[in-house]
Amino acid sequence: MTVELRVAESWLTVCELSSLTPGRGVAALLPDGSQAAVFLDRAGRPYAIGNQDPFTGAHVLSRGLLGWAAGRPFVASPLLKQRFDLESGRCLDDEGVAVRTYRVRTAAAP
Repeated sequence: MTVELRVAESWLTVCELSSLTPGRGVAALLPDGSQAAVFLDRAGRPYAIGNQDPFTGAHVLSRGLLGWAAGRPFVASPLLKQRFDLESGRCLDDEGVAVRTYRVRTAAAP
């Protein structure tokens, strides 16, 4: 199985599902030079958001810790600890801030 992100109107394979560790993230370089942070939660569901922390500008969200708040999955930035909803991209600590989200799917390897 592979993990694919919806990028520029097409699906981009970013890694093998088996390469992801539940509860941890990886960074993926996208064709336009931006980065996505790809996560697998402990239930086996994949998520992807922009990797750049909007508070510091550093590309570190893939190194954050996963958690749940009010039934919503989030990643906490490893720098200033702001939490970003993995489904909507909204910052749980500052509603005026958000990161990009990506549609994610798993597919059978070719």
